[in-house]
Amino acid sequence: MKIEIPSLARIEGHARLVVDATSGELKECRLEIFESPRFFEALLKGRHYRDVAPIIARICGVCSNSHTLASLAATEQALGVEVSRQTLNLRRLLAYGEILQSHLLQLYFMAVPDFLGVGSIFPLAKSRRELVMRALRLKKLANDICHAVGGRPVHPVTPCVGGFSALPQAHDLLELRRRLVAAVPDLEATVELFASFDFPAFERETEYVSLAADDGYPLLAQTLVSSDGVRAVAADYAGVIEEYLVPHSSAKFARMTRAAYMVGPLARVKTGFGKLSPMARKVAGVVGLDAGTVNPYLNLLARLVEVVHCVEESIHRIDEVLAAGLKRSAVAVPDGGGSGAAAIEAPRGTLFHAYRYDRHGCIEGADCVIPTAQNLANIEADLRALVPTLLELPREELTRRLEMLVRAYDPCISCSTHLLQVTIV
Repeated sequence: MKIEIPSLARIEGHARLVVDATSGELKECRLEIFESPRFFEALLKGRHYRDVAPIIARICGVCSNSHTLASLAATEQALGVEVSRQTLNLRRLLAYGEILQSHLLQLYFMAVPDFLGVGSIFPLAKSRRELVMRALRLKKLANDICHAVGGRPVHPVTPCVGGFSALPQAHDLLELRRRLVAAVPDLEATVELFASFDFPAFERETEYVSLAADDGYPLLAQTLVSSDGVRAVAADYAGVIEEYLVPHSSAKFARMTRAAYMVGPLARVKTGFGKLSPMARKVAGVVGLDAGTVNPYLNLLARLVEVVHCVEESIHRIDEVLAAGLKRSAVAVPDGGGSGAAAIEAPRGTLFHAYRYDRHGCIEGADCVIPTAQNLANIEADLRALVPTLLELPREELTRRLEMLVRAYDPCISCSTHLLQVTIV
């Protein structure tokens, strides 16, 4: 049996899945990434630090806030810039807004059709209108959080080195808080919906990697941890993560202590379960998710738990900012260069940015390690373990299960193909 899915549906970017199994034995299984590289690291060379974050955010239209925040943190480390508690709170709120944007998009628009037997969410606009309206309400709330803090829903314009060029208005934050509280019935309905779905039974234990949960549920941290006992300074990621090239992919693959590892929602739940918000832990119990879960399909339920966590934490961040009073302060950026690296938990997993600046504050070298690129080897390993268990299924159902597994990772293919190394002999 040979199955070729020439273009995987309902993922960001372009990828092809090829499976070849003969007489019940798996001969070949590869996830081919053929998205064109876009050379963002090379584009940054010679750019002044003020221009770096707005450029690098264009790697992705889904997680542009994460790229912006990781970029700013790396630049601030390189230049010795410290930020205020207010800035950290607003950056967290911006990150929560983006996680909500991305997770809700994936849950409702990419995943729900698999469980309701339709090709996309559009037929549900008639048959399940309330479901679609709920998805749109929640997605708009997430967009509005990003707009209020970042200046617009995608590719933020207000975050800058040392702080923000413009602060959100107090009345806008209060209105967001009201809407976050009012969204609880929609969240409850979303939990009820996903709790009703039958997820495929498949387990494969792997190495799970995220930022540490020392300062709350993984989001912004200085330490990288793994389920295999790795504990390293996140800025030193190059010493523990090995990126490599494979013939069938224009994106790099990655490995740590094993041949593959997982980053993203399920990895974060496993490393930071005890730091989830109270409501999120309750939801995890309702849907049967815990720190021992090793079913990659349940990445979807981990996203759902994180949605609830981000709503609850967003309320707390708004309360803290408003209680302290919004303060506009001048930021002094010292002259000179330096090197810096930083990490953030983007929606799809741990994202690293590293820069080297010259004495004029211009980029000499840059490196970005993308969550999807880190997950690609693990997706293939999951597929290789899964296919032999499905060979008795009709071809259509087998194909659906394979696509569902890939979509459970919510890969951002175009984001991962940021660099291609070419050797000319």
